Formats: sequence, structure tokens, C-alpha cells
Amino acid sequence: MDVSPLIAAIVPCYNEEIAVAKVIADLRIAVPEIVVYVYDNGSTDGTVRAAAEAGAIVRSEPRRGKGNVVRRAFADIEADIYVLIDGDDTYDASPLPEMIRTLRENTLDHVLGVRTAPAGAPPSYRAGHELGNRGFNWLVGGIFSEGVTDMLSGFRVMSRRFVKSFPAASREFEIETELTVHVMSLRLPQAEVPVGFRDRPAGSESKLRTYHDGFRILNLVAQLVRHELPLTLYASIGSVLMLAAVILGIPLVAEYVATGLVPRLPTAVLAVALGVSGVLAWVAGFVLDGVLKARREISRLHYLAHRAPA
Repeated sequence: MDVSPLIAAIVPCYNEEIAVAKVIADLRIAVPEIVVYVYDNGSTDGTVRAAAEAGAIVRSEPRRGKGNVVRRAFADIEADIYVLIDGDDTYDASPLPEMIRTLRENTLDHVLGVRTAPAGAPPSYRAGHELGNRGFNWLVGGIFSEGVTDMLSGFRVMSRRFVKSFPAASREFEIETELTVHVMSLRLPQAEVPVGFRDRPAGSESKLRTYHDGFRILNLVAQLVRHELPLTLYASIGSVLMLAAVILGIPLVAEYVATGLVPRLPTAVLAVALGVSGVLAWVAGFVLDGVLKARREISRLHYLAHRAPA
């Protein structure tokens, strides 16, 4: 007998009184059987009341930040398919059935909603956000050798085994980057589906801060490079140090061969120190690469402990 999956929508909200009711209604129109969870993140307006009146299950996460909300929701909610969507009514929820169908029919773990403006219309998000998003797409895609079109999208559909194996560490808007990297790091099956994107409703204020959040995401990417590509990083550092040691050391060796003297002792000491540091950097890279492989194996086994999408 075919049993319909339990589909849960997670809607993080902070002061979204104006928009949240419409988001809930749109989700239910798109997928009538969906269970909507609104996670209030310390709102000071009527978000909680509006969400409850619209029929959502309202829960709260007092620690401020979208990452904290997602981590809490992923831990608390039990479902077969999870939908993550912002509560600001900027995403068109009508492609949701297609996203869920794509996930189920292809046994995927992650379907990314790629924000797409109508033909001929300008993007609904600021130019700085668009430029930053493209830059991060290129950077993260290059690091993990896997393309991504809109890694900062807040509209995603995920399987249970994806959610329950996701080690959420981010606190704020870096959570989208962390979700994308989790897919790439474990090489999980995924797809992208275009979704409509529009301006916020009148009177609704964006919580994004272009430079502040951009620097936080860039810092996260730097940390991910250190954690996910340690051999590449430390081997590069080691190679530069060893090259500098060779450049400094060749004249000293030539002079020693010719005269039997080492007149520039500080330079010799510096060259040796750089060479030793370069070797140690390579050794650190190999050790951390082994740790990375062990960590990925553990993550993979934890991921496989959960059932695949029906």
C-alpha cells in the first residue's frame, strides 16, 4: 500500500506579521496536506498571533539568528520531507509540488529553489546581493568542483536523511551556505528547480545586511576551505614557504661551495626555518586530510542510517 509521506514546512520568522499569513496560505494551496511550522525568533510584532490565526503550528527559538532556528527545527520536527521557506512572502510557493515530485521520483535528498525573475523584469533583490550571490556560487562551486546556481536561496526541499544528518553549526544567514556545502561535501543527489521571487510586501522590512552578512558568509567559506580542503590549503602554504627557503638558500649554498663560509647567518637561519615550516605544513595537511576522510565516512554512515525518500 502506498502511504503518503508526511511533509513539514519550516518557516523561520522575525517580525513578519504582514507576510506570514500569506506564506502559510500559499503553502497550503500548493500542497494541501502540508504541516506548517512557524518558528518565531523573538518577534516584537504580531507574528505569533498572525501565524496561529492562519493555522500554523507556532514554536519559538529565543536565540536570535536563522541558523539557530533551522538547527532547532531540524532537531524537533519529525517528517519524511522537509520544506524550508522564508516567512517574508518573497518566494512563489506554487512550484513546491514540482519540487517535491522531483525529490520523490528521483530519490533525491535536496532540491534547491533557484530564484528567477519574470522574463524582462529586473531581479527583486538588491544589486549587491545579486553580485555577492554570484560570487559565492562561483567560489563554493570551484572549491567543491560542483556547480550551484543560487546557493543563498531560502527555499529548499529536503529528505529526512538529509535533515537528520545535517550538523548545523551556523547561527545566522550563513545557514544557506552550510546547507549547500553539506550537499557537496557528501556528494548527495540533488536538483534545482526555478522558483519565482518578488519584492517584500509593502511595510515589510528586510533583515539582510549586505556587507555584514556578506562578510559572515565569506568567513564561513574560509572556514569551510580549512575544514573541507585541508591538504590543498596546507600544501599550498607549505609550497610557498619551501619556495621562499630555496630562493634564499641557493645564493648561500653557492657562496659556501665557493668559499667554505656562511657570512649571512641570519639569512641562513631564516631559510632553514622557512624550509622546516614548509615541511610541517605539508605534514599537517596530510594529517588533517586523513581526519577529513574519517569525518566524512562517519557523516556518510550517519546519513545512511535514515531511510531514503519514498
